[in-house]
Parts: sequence; C-alpha cells; structure tokens
Amino acid sequence: MTLGQSVAMVAPYYNLVFAVICVVLFIKLFSYSSKRFAYVKPWKILFFGFILFIIETVMTILRGLGIIKFHPAIFPAFEMVIVTSFIYMLLLQKQFAKTGKMD
Repeated sequence: MTLGQSVAMVAPYYNLVFAVICVVLFIKLFSYSSKRFAYVKPWKILFFGFILFIIETVMTILRGLGIIKFHPAIFPAFEMVIVTSFIYMLLLQKQFAKTGKMD
C-alpha cells in the first residue's frame, strides 16, 4: 500500500472527527442570543452545507468499508448542493453588507 492510498483510506475518518468539533462550535454559536449583535442567517446556511458534508463523509466511510454501495451520481449532487448553499450564503452576506438590513 502506498502513502497516497493510506492517506485516502484514513482521511474520511479525520474529516468526521474535525466535523464533530465544528458541529460543537456551531451549536455554541447558535446557542448565544446573538441576533441583536450578529447576522446569523448566512451561518445557518453554512451549517446546512456542513451537515450535508458530514452526511457525504459518512457515506464515503460506509462505501470504503464495503457496507453499502451508492450510485455514483450521489456524491456530485451533494457537492453541487453544498457549493450552491455556500454561494447563496455569500450573496446574503453581500446584500447585508450593502443594505445593512437583516432578513
């Protein structure tokens, strides 16, 4: 087994560990009553994209272990939804910076 294959085999596990840490930070962010001090709607959309990333990572781990086989078109669909949500998040932030109005 080469170094690249070894890294490719354990990378989804590390992604999942770091994702759990980020979920804890998101929960901490949303638990504050920060609606008066910060515009959190883009962060909620980022959290949605992040949850999709976690689902994709779990599916990658299950596929790597040979437990479940998925259709090959599922992963690009997840990526497209994640990137679209990030773009929408950036557009919301740009609109807020321009007008100063929260939705």
